[in-house]
Amino acid sequence: MQTILKSFPEITPLQQLQFEKLQKVYEHWNAQINVISRKDIDALYTRHVLHSLGIAKMQSFLPNAQILDVGTGGGFPGIPLAILFPETQFHCIDALGKKIKVVQAVIDELGLKNATSEHVRSERVAGSYDFVVSRAVTNMTDFVALVQGKIKKKSRHELPNGILYLKGGDLTEELSSFPTAKSYDLNNYFEAPFFETKKVVHLSL
Repeated sequence: MQTILKSFPEITPLQQLQFEKLQKVYEHWNAQINVISRKDIDALYTRHVLHSLGIAKMQSFLPNAQILDVGTGGGFPGIPLAILFPETQFHCIDALGKKIKVVQAVIDELGLKNATSEHVRSERVAGSYDFVVSRAVTNMTDFVALVQGKIKKKSRHELPNGILYLKGGDLTEELSSFPTAKSYDLNNYFEAPFFETKKVVHLSL
């Protein structure tokens, strides 16, 4: 939790309480439905929560903005971002129903009014969004195909509407087909060794 406070000192007491609850809530649900590895549950705040919040270092979401979290798994990056941006709307989707069960339980237990979950494939999700966020669901070419047509045309944020994708490693070859894509190194913002090769990729669509 101290890593969150160090990187985001402006969070309110309510947000701090919600972030603090995450450990117990995920431990409870993970014992029933394994959505996070044992190694990662012990490092929840670094490997999942802070990693998710890396997106916020690239873009602060505006009130009433619509964000789609594709392949949310256990609720990352959508749930930590929903805590950080309580006036922004987050829709977390996954093709696996058991994962969405956990996501909805976490949303309910934290009392998040700005987050929804849905058991649906990205190709079938309704609506359009300012940004699509995700954590390394697949390679960028396939991911763009999955979310094509889901992005609103009119941009209101500093970054143009599009994809904000958490990825790791050398992305030179993967992004060679997307000359407008920009990657940001998270080790410029977070000190833990985990972030040495982690990046946020922005691609406008």
